[in-house]
Amino acid sequence: MQARAVSESGGSALALPAHVTVRHVSKSFGDAQVLRDVNASFTRGQIAVVIGGSGTGKTTLLKIMGGLDKPSSGSVVVAGVDLVPLDETQLNGVRKRIGMVFQYSALLDWMSVFDNVAFPLREHTREGAAEIRARVEAKLSVLGLADAVGKLPAELSGGMRKRVALARALILDPEIVMYDEPTSGLDPVMARVVDELILETRDRFGVTSIVISHDMAAAVRVADQIHLLEGGCIVASGSPGELLEGKNQHAREFFEASGIDAGRLLLEHRTALARRQTR
Repeated sequence: MQARAVSESGGSALALPAHVTVRHVSKSFGDAQVLRDVNASFTRGQIAVVIGGSGTGKTTLLKIMGGLDKPSSGSVVVAGVDLVPLDETQLNGVRKRIGMVFQYSALLDWMSVFDNVAFPLREHTREGAAEIRARVEAKLSVLGLADAVGKLPAELSGGMRKRVALARALILDPEIVMYDEPTSGLDPVMARVVDELILETRDRFGVTSIVISHDMAAAVRVADQIHLLEGGCIVASGSPGELLEGKNQHAREFFEASGIDAGRLLLEHRTALARRQTR
């Protein structure tokens, strides 16, 4: 079967091309429907955050967009290719274009930092040991991990483990990086460090970033676009400013339930946006 090319279109206020497009995606596990007619576009080169409470289907949607699971119905177009009809071999080709940063980092405890980051190169390329070493050391250096090459994950702080997971996700030079709850389990200071890392990664490597989160404050700090998932459906989409202005009832209720100060976050968001635009 040939990969079916689909023209990219859609979904951003800036009228930029979509890198990932989800159309009428539903997903059921037995009698339980987790996703219901989800429609969303993720703009090339931007950071999009899919936000929602526990059990709303966020991680299921991420796995479907990353080619790790199939929807029960609908289409998922990544860089012009519909993933749904592809077989496993074809999906592996698309997966190489996507880096995944899993919740709690998902590093292999018995492997050193070097071997964790080298793992995708050894699995998916025919590069020799010298070439792999050069690529891994270069990526670790860029992410401030040059001194951690020989350490085991248990010897690292939570923030360093996140950086190693990101290095592993980036080692195949993907176009898209997907993050599953990247700040989960971190204290507020370290969560801000990870937020900055997501922004830095977008700016340094030019990747499209899709972040799954339940943390509205973190979403506002990093997102160009936010999609609110509730009951398996996208019930609100827009820039952080648009959602914080309170015109969408679902977003307003989510903010209120989260206990956040929407006015303060809106001011912080506008200040940070102005600062980034003047760099």
